[in-house]
Amino acid sequence: MRGTRRSSSHLRIVPVLGLLAALLLPLGITLAPRATAAPAAADPVRVMPLGDSITGSPGCWRAVLWNRLHNSGYTDIDFVGTLPPQGCGQAHDGDNEGHGGELVTNVADQNLMPGRLAATRPDIVVMHFGTNDVWSSITPDRILAAYTKLVTQMRASNPDMRILVAQLIPMNPASCAACAQRVVDFNARIPDWARATGTERSPITVVDQWTGFSTATDTNDGVHPNASGDDKIAARWFPALKAVLDAGVPENPGGPGEPAACTARFRAVSTWQGGYQGEVTVTNTSASAASGWTATVVPAGGARIGQVWNGTLTTAADGTATVTNAAWNGALAPGASATFGFVATAPATAGAPAATVTCTAKSSAN
Repeated sequence: MRGTRRSSSHLRIVPVLGLLAALLLPLGITLAPRATAAPAAADPVRVMPLGDSITGSPGCWRAVLWNRLHNSGYTDIDFVGTLPPQGCGQAHDGDNEGHGGELVTNVADQNLMPGRLAATRPDIVVMHFGTNDVWSSITPDRILAAYTKLVTQMRASNPDMRILVAQLIPMNPASCAACAQRVVDFNARIPDWARATGTERSPITVVDQWTGFSTATDTNDGVHPNASGDDKIAARWFPALKAVLDAGVPENPGGPGEPAACTARFRAVSTWQGGYQGEVTVTNTSASAASGWTATVVPAGGARIGQVWNGTLTTAADGTATVTNAAWNGALAPGASATFGFVATAPATAGAPAATVTCTAKSSAN
């Protein structure tokens, strides 16, 4: 083994310092102790602006919002996204997740969100998403099912995710006479969806971006905001985001006690003229125990669920069913499953039984 060499200059410095201290003490001068390192600053709060071209390309409401936050003292924030800044003519943190032309249903169907979340690790998501889906005449049921899937993926990334969801700004493009009413119809569904999907640990805040916004004066083309529209959008986001920042977000999300994640699977048990019996299996797919679960079932073809067992049923006006666990089947160990059954009525034209199902689970630690 090699011996450790000690510098001779190091050995000499101790008596020299002692002598210097002895000389200074009569003069009332002491040697200052070595300064200790300042504690590391907390990481900034990471905010993801999520959406389509209204959020990106260039999405200048983000610049207005960023500067308003900074001017109000909220400087410890970091806008994040896999897309870089896209202009706007004013200094701001331009990172974002606003992909021009993108449909939220495609993002959900293609599982694009987990990779984007892993790359950016947001604490807060600010989401204005669905304009292209509405334009494409995709039903509110499918759009909201996509919302639910994205929220589930957000919580898998960060169990304490704070989520701000916009009621979409009005839309009135020359090529789509029906789009204006479609936005109204879709926006009317968002508050109930948010109430059913939000949790105490990961709340969802609905932000009304529709009221007071004019496609005639606040857009360039009936869809995309101009400078006036950017100001209005930022003004609506600001108080909602400020409230979340003031409340604080957990510094170390995840780890032990994080909410359980789940999957839901539909199966048709039997069919008959005018209806069918189905069942949904909810599985805890995380390493954390679940103390409860909620499943959302959107039957296809105009079918309606009228009876449920092994769960508690709530049905929306459009037929979307929300089923929460019964008292005896809510607790699920990692990998465990619970199944509930139901009877649905269906029109003769409905075709084979089908349904879109999603779920959320509550951690035993909550």
